[in-house]
Amino acid sequence: MEENVKKIRVRFAPSPTGSIHIGNLRTALFAWLFARNNQGAFLVRVEDTDRKRLEEDSLKKIFEALKWVNLSVDEGVFLNENNEISQKGELGPYIQSERLEIYQKYIQELLENGKAYYCFCSEERLEEVHKKQQAEKQPLMYDKKCRDLDSEEVQTKIKNGEKYVIRMKIPENEIVKFNDKVFGKISVKTEIIDDQVLIKADGFPTYHFAVVVDDHLMEISHIFRGEDWIPSTPKHVLLYNFLGWEIPTFVHLPNVLGEDKKKLSKREGAVSVEDFRKKGYCPEALINFLALIGWNPKTEQEIFSLEELIKKFSIEGLNKAGGVFNYQKLNWFNKEYIKVMSEDLFEKNVLEFLSEDLKEKILGNSSAFKKILPVLKERIEKFEDISEMAKAGELEYYFSQPEYEIEKILWKEEKDLNQAKVHLEKIISSLEGVTSFKEEEIKTKIWDYATEQGRGSVLWPMRYALSGKDKSPDPFVLAEILGKEETIKRLQYAIGKIN
Repeated sequence: MEENVKKIRVRFAPSPTGSIHIGNLRTALFAWLFARNNQGAFLVRVEDTDRKRLEEDSLKKIFEALKWVNLSVDEGVFLNENNEISQKGELGPYIQSERLEIYQKYIQELLENGKAYYCFCSEERLEEVHKKQQAEKQPLMYDKKCRDLDSEEVQTKIKNGEKYVIRMKIPENEIVKFNDKVFGKISVKTEIIDDQVLIKADGFPTYHFAVVVDDHLMEISHIFRGEDWIPSTPKHVLLYNFLGWEIPTFVHLPNVLGEDKKKLSKREGAVSVEDFRKKGYCPEALINFLALIGWNPKTEQEIFSLEELIKKFSIEGLNKAGGVFNYQKLNWFNKEYIKVMSEDLFEKNVLEFLSEDLKEKILGNSSAFKKILPVLKERIEKFEDISEMAKAGELEYYFSQPEYEIEKILWKEEKDLNQAKVHLEKIISSLEGVTSFKEEEIKTKIWDYATEQGRGSVLWPMRYALSGKDKSPDPFVLAEILGKEETIKRLQYAIGKIN
């Protein structure tokens, strides 16, 4: 257990500006595992101060994703039994737009102590300043024009209705130091730290101000977030110092990378949790896979239950280098979880990815469907594959006689349809004596003849006559699923087409 006098309290703080990104989910997962490993609390706070980018229903999608992967919330915002956004806990409210009075209290304290100041510069002026800095190849920073306005001038401008923001007053010629649990000791000179806006013109706090106030008041002990936030951390450290607050432990996580070793982007495919759910990935597989991106459990074991991940997880196992999001590896994980899935759950998932027409056929022949399930388990990596198989007509032949071009019943370069007819007739006569009509018995009855005549020459026509497809399961498996009567009927249908 982490040795710390304070109770372990971590937070996940999504913004309702879209679906939850796979990188965000991994951050939430690591924070959640750390809390569970240390008998701490996992808190969810909603950071909705960026009013221009808010998306309707985004919040519900975020919490549905957390619920789907079984990351339970101890405190803060959560989705209740009625599928409604709710809050629980004594340190709320946990939605930033409901905390504006709290931020005003602390911004006034910073103004009174000379740690913040009013800035009346227009967006047009700031744009001109940045253009000039760009041309001169200087860092894009505020030029501090309003930093030393006297209080009388400030009050006059406010009374005249001039728009303003409030900026933090970065001290000059100092070095800000902090320690990160993953990246180690970091030092930054204040001359390269911008006078960050703390309160925007609309009265809402920026992320940088609200996150510090909220993390302190909500007693957060460890801050888990992506390494992209390291450059902003010196500003946060300064704010903690300005307000006389204890600085929490920083745990910056390496980025999730694409195959090109760059930060995973939407251009590389599905990156929202919602997308993975729609594609038919198992939540347990996704969590297992994500846990091993950037974290080393120091064991050869790869398949971990959530309980095992909780026991194994430690900050010391986190890597500095970003981990690659490898879809092939994810598919392997998913297939492993599908293999051990209960028959009932597997059936339920399969049905969700089928069209209504195909479901109707299945309901009319449920015994055949039950026989198909083990075959499908072997063939798919994710449940979306079921939909693709259905679109390609690779499921219809289980329930109805397939139509096909009879010439395709020939093996490779063979051209004698009459020879294929002979093989099919021999197969029928062999099958008529089969009693149990199980895969092994069917194979036993045909195998010697197929070996003698050439397995491809015999078994390909059988497979094609039964499925009408270039790709299908083993013909013995197919025959068992279809049953004796239907199998012989389809073989006779092929013979009839040859005639």
